[in-house]
Amino acid sequence: MPRHARGFDVDQALAHLQRSDRKLAGWIRRLGPLPAPDGWKRSFDPVDALARAILFQQLSGKAASTIVGRVEAAIGSRRLHADTLSLIDDAGLRACGVSGNKSLALRDLARREAAGELPTLRQMSTMDHEDIIRALVPVRGIGRWTVEMMLMFRLGRPDILPIDDLGIRKGAQRVDKAGAMPTPKALAERGERWGPYRTYASLYLWRIADFSADPKPATNRSQD
Repeated sequence: MPRHARGFDVDQALAHLQRSDRKLAGWIRRLGPLPAPDGWKRSFDPVDALARAILFQQLSGKAASTIVGRVEAAIGSRRLHADTLSLIDDAGLRACGVSGNKSLALRDLARREAAGELPTLRQMSTMDHEDIIRALVPVRGIGRWTVEMMLMFRLGRPDILPIDDLGIRKGAQRVDKAGAMPTPKALAERGERWGPYRTYASLYLWRIADFSADPKPATNRSQD
């Protein structure tokens, strides 16, 4: 069974995108090469990453980082897992700023981990990305987009295109100078020419969507 490496050759991806899409190639020349995400090189724990993704949902990066820090202090660990999350009750999570819905999601994640229902990092290395998505979206609070972010920024899968992401759609709109953002279906069709490096194209689309002559401060993400 083939194993999937964490990350891919961004030089090859860059060359492919420049050959396959003239409009995107113009933006690539303007923005220059984008580096590989730092998360590809760092140690990675899927359960911890998913727990952090839950805590970051619908919050600014700064606010979410503060809440995560409180939870880590309360459990005495920087590792969010079934065994460490069991050290804090729902009232404790609430005192850290965790909402009721997020507490339920964390409990469901921990329960599934303890029951062996979640694939390990080793198992993920031999799984297709769609199989990973199907395995993780049953977790409360975890949707396709959340898993796609993990696939892109932590597992380094090369061919992920989050078609429901507004930033991606806005970037595609700017590339094509269109009057409206493409629908997810239209974006999926538009992105076929970027395969097998749709992840790298997505990194450009986010940058294009946010492009301004005035630089903006970086925002913390759950997968950083």
